[in-house]
Amino acid sequence: MLRALAGENTSQPPVWLMRQAGRYLPEYKETRAQAGDFLSLCYNSDLAAEVTLQPIRRFGFDAAILFADILLIPDALGQDVRFVAGEGPRLAPIRTESDFKALSMDNVETHLQPVADTVSKVRDGLTDETALIGFAGAPWTVLTYMLEGQGSKDHFNSRKFAYQNPKLFEALLDLVSEATLHYLKMQVRAGAQAIKLFDSWAGSATAQGFDDWVIRPAQFIIEGLRKEFPDLPIIGFPRGAGEKLPHFVDQTGVDAVAIDYSMDVKWADQNLPEGLCVQGNLDPALLVAGGDALDTAVDEILTAFKNRPHIFNLGHGIVPETPIAHVEQLLQRIRQS
Repeated sequence: MLRALAGENTSQPPVWLMRQAGRYLPEYKETRAQAGDFLSLCYNSDLAAEVTLQPIRRFGFDAAILFADILLIPDALGQDVRFVAGEGPRLAPIRTESDFKALSMDNVETHLQPVADTVSKVRDGLTDETALIGFAGAPWTVLTYMLEGQGSKDHFNSRKFAYQNPKLFEALLDLVSEATLHYLKMQVRAGAQAIKLFDSWAGSATAQGFDDWVIRPAQFIIEGLRKEFPDLPIIGFPRGAGEKLPHFVDQTGVDAVAIDYSMDVKWADQNLPEGLCVQGNLDPALLVAGGDALDTAVDEILTAFKNRPHIFNLGHGIVPETPIAHVEQLLQRIRQS
């Protein structure tokens, strides 16, 4: 994994899956029940470390990724965050300057210390053959939840807020960027060997917004990390970036870019810089479908990226209804390539 991130075209691509620790695993469900609720699981370093390690024990993935949630940042800043069973996250939405002033960096590191403890415990539980990835949600994606108060299909209210309250929006974006940088530094100090920045809703930004809301915060975070950790591998995931992906890579200087399942792999290989590590991009629905369709898609991805560093992954997170046997089929196909 780390060799691929350093630009080496390995004989066989390393593989891990987004949301590889999760509801498709019976052992995860058991551990989740012990925690009581989702946020309690995220802040319980023993249980969070356990679910991080579960897919490594079962499948032998080449990397573990910290079990946490992108909304721990607004929670740490003081916004009311909760998770409703069957519905997802609910936040007290930011609407006014007074809402903004109620947020604070004062307790961020103390609040997020259990996550750093999780990283340390996971690192102790891994062999040298398995890399440990830390992560955070990118500021634009996190801010959409803070402004919308929940998940959204098009983030209309977030874009409207940016236009109507440009100074307040910029201040919010800067605050989330600063908190995210602190959070990721904590993870690296605790033992994370690579970092992934998830901008899951980058595709909802406008053309100008992509520069201002997606690229600028990523630059701030990446530059801040590299000042302290100059050799730290960083993976960017601007989901939905489409043809703006090469621009994202050029402007942020990420070591690897993860691509979503809508991206044509041949286009990606032809248009991304030679030697750049690419991660992705199997459709999670294919992992549910299995069979010949899964094998064919895996082969197409492997062929497309055979001449560059490649980390095999999904183009978005694994879904709860995924059969374990299909994950085993995927790994067998990759490892026999």
